[in-house]
Amino acid sequence: MAKPVVVVTGVAGNLGSRLLPLLGRYSVIGVDMTAPRTDSEIQFEQMDLGEESSTRTLYELLRDTHAYAVIHLAFVIDPVRTGVLDVQRMWQINVAGTARIMEAITEVNRTSEDGIKQFIFPSSVSAYGPDLKSAVTEESPLMAHTLPYAVHKKESDEVVQQRCAALRGCSVYILRPHIYAGASVENYLMGAFRGTPNGKGPRAERMRAEGKRLPCMLPRGQQYLDNRIQFIHVDDMARLLRHILQREPETQRLTVLNVAGRGDSLTFARCIEIAQARLVRVPGKWAMRQVLKFLWQQKISAIPPDALPYMTGEYIMNTDRLRRFLGPEYEHVMQYTVTDAFADSFRPAAS
Repeated sequence: MAKPVVVVTGVAGNLGSRLLPLLGRYSVIGVDMTAPRTDSEIQFEQMDLGEESSTRTLYELLRDTHAYAVIHLAFVIDPVRTGVLDVQRMWQINVAGTARIMEAITEVNRTSEDGIKQFIFPSSVSAYGPDLKSAVTEESPLMAHTLPYAVHKKESDEVVQQRCAALRGCSVYILRPHIYAGASVENYLMGAFRGTPNGKGPRAERMRAEGKRLPCMLPRGQQYLDNRIQFIHVDDMARLLRHILQREPETQRLTVLNVAGRGDSLTFARCIEIAQARLVRVPGKWAMRQVLKFLWQQKISAIPPDALPYMTGEYIMNTDRLRRFLGPEYEHVMQYTVTDAFADSFRPAAS
């Protein structure tokens, strides 16, 4: 019996690389601009979702392979690491690219009896905004601002919500994970706690070669140390994606789930302690923005100044719906607590 075909966009990213080894029972088609480094058996299709022509190409791929599911991971998060520095180009890949995928699925399901049965899109906690007054539920408004990545996640999330009704016969899942953690993960917040000089300039290169760390920076005031945050281990996220694939498609059109590790949130003070980071306090948010701006312009750090609100705010999610969704499988899928996921980010990455 032929294996069900699953198309994974953004397959060369970190989450894609953690997911591939879990998909042995599927025939995987990976879509990305660069081929993934993996020992897993996949069919790779080079494609740029920022190009309008990708809609037709993707439609033909889904139609001709009789794909069962699409997992949409393609998203520009870190402009420095990916080399996509133009915000409009980012938007074309992130937001317009999401709409193109949904358009392709819509057309396949309109013209085929055995169309796509599942579409899974990881949104982000950042879509809710950077300073939440209480633990947000899936019904809370999306109020992202300032940081292009967060704004694009919000807009893509809304695209999926608005267009899911057109994907006839397809169960749609929007997952809103908190900050990814784990030894293999690189993102703004992990870089801040690790003190990684991850810019592309010669000074950053020298600092990395010498093993130097940038200090962790916060404005003065106890509230910034008391701010709470959650994390989700990237391997738990990969297990959740596999779990959804293995479920029978939902009877409801759209399922939205907040996703974070088990257990209590962490304060920023506790994160700094676990990371063994050197903390530097600056007079206020304005001063912190100026330092971030300097490190960005000097290509020492890859953290854009626009990330400031997400480094000084508190954002916690209610994940009761995820626990109910997973039921008895909850601890099997979500194996890491928030604390353990964060702590794992400071061990050497496995090869």
